[in-house]
Amino acid sequence: METHQSSGDLAVSDANLDLITADYGQVGAVPIYDQSSNSDEELRSLQSTFSHWVKNFKGRPRIVILGGGFGGLAAAKALGKHAEITVVDRNNYQTFLPLLYQVSTAGIAADHVAFPIRGAIRKYHAKFRMGSPISVDHKNKTVKLDSSELIPFDFLIVAMGTVTADFGIPGVHEYALGMKTVQESLLIRSEVMRRFEDLCRFEDNTRLTLAIVGGGPTGVEMAGALAELRDGPLRRDNSAASKHIDVHLIEAGPRLLPMFSEKLTTKAKNELEKMNVHVMLNTAVKSIDHGVINFADGTSLPSDVIVWAAGVKGAPAINNLGVQVEANRLKTDQTLQVSHYPYIFAVGDVAGAKGVNGRYLPQVAPVAMQQGRFVAKQIVRLLHGKKLKEFSYKDKGSMATIGRHKAIIQVKGIKISGPIAWFGWLFLHLFYLMGGRNQIGTIVDWSWNYLTFDRGNRHIMDMSEH
Repeated sequence: METHQSSGDLAVSDANLDLITADYGQVGAVPIYDQSSNSDEELRSLQSTFSHWVKNFKGRPRIVILGGGFGGLAAAKALGKHAEITVVDRNNYQTFLPLLYQVSTAGIAADHVAFPIRGAIRKYHAKFRMGSPISVDHKNKTVKLDSSELIPFDFLIVAMGTVTADFGIPGVHEYALGMKTVQESLLIRSEVMRRFEDLCRFEDNTRLTLAIVGGGPTGVEMAGALAELRDGPLRRDNSAASKHIDVHLIEAGPRLLPMFSEKLTTKAKNELEKMNVHVMLNTAVKSIDHGVINFADGTSLPSDVIVWAAGVKGAPAINNLGVQVEANRLKTDQTLQVSHYPYIFAVGDVAGAKGVNGRYLPQVAPVAMQQGRFVAKQIVRLLHGKKLKEFSYKDKGSMATIGRHKAIIQVKGIKISGPIAWFGWLFLHLFYLMGGRNQIGTIVDWSWNYLTFDRGNRHIMDMSEH
């Protein structure tokens, strides 16, 4: 994967030092990093200057949070009483990403996974700006948005989330459908339903192939949900057409869900195969063309709908911040400060913090939420003159659902599968879903689906022209 770096090394000019010592707590008062030198002595000097600035800081700090997802809102909530907060996001709502696949498969309504950011931060008296950062002025401590607005800050928290990663595989963006936004989920649902309507119209032996690439939780949950959609609502809509729908789950590795024990992943695979999902392991994708997936071994699979769930990467906008980026994440110290920029913190999917195994932490919601709360405490520690701590992720376990009464949970040495795991999965996701209206609406949708074996959200609503 491509690595982006800033244009040089780090130093601080005499003029900037004058600015630092002249007016603490104002825009530009944080140590300024030019791009000219990177000696240990220089960096120690800069860190000392930063500590001096923090010690003399007066008033409530202005904190800009780039990203209104799990990590950004967790930080805003924790900082609400200690700072003047501005949250920036390209959407005016937070998306509950773990349930997007249910929008894609007609399980719940799209508006149940979205919650207004202004509503989420209102009680903290925080501000919101809709937009994306296009640059950061490190000298004057401002973020410039694509709306041309300049927002001043004392501390900057970057929590911008991820986008679909194609890993350099040709054709992914052109011919496969990602699932990182509400719009993408609606597009998948509409495409599946449109193809189903075509199948009903043909009334012949034409087959409809749905392929999901990626055997992680998203791919497994998507494959199971599509199989249930086919064997439930679509079968009652048109039994003959539904029998001509094939669901394939493609994984490059030797097993599904590698974060789980082999026993649980084997159980998940067996459950999917009982649902007539064709699980293809050790099958690496070489390229994707229109209507066909080409594999590294020279074989191919014709597919009418291709869903790409094989991985994500940090949002491209992190390259606009004028700091070091490596492996599509911000280069980050274990304090979650961006390397050499102690007034900038990275949270969640874009943070380059590593676990005890030396690997980057997983790009999942629990990591982002823990880091958001941790960064808030770090900033408070700084302002109180306390020593910063190093972030340590507390892994509370993993879970994935396959279908009705089918799920797996692994919490350290505890492994659970079946109905108990499934109801646990439902409860936990409902607990973290933002907004009482969204929770009630989701309960209604789930209850209807459970009692009737139907799904009422089978609408074609992708705004495509026909």
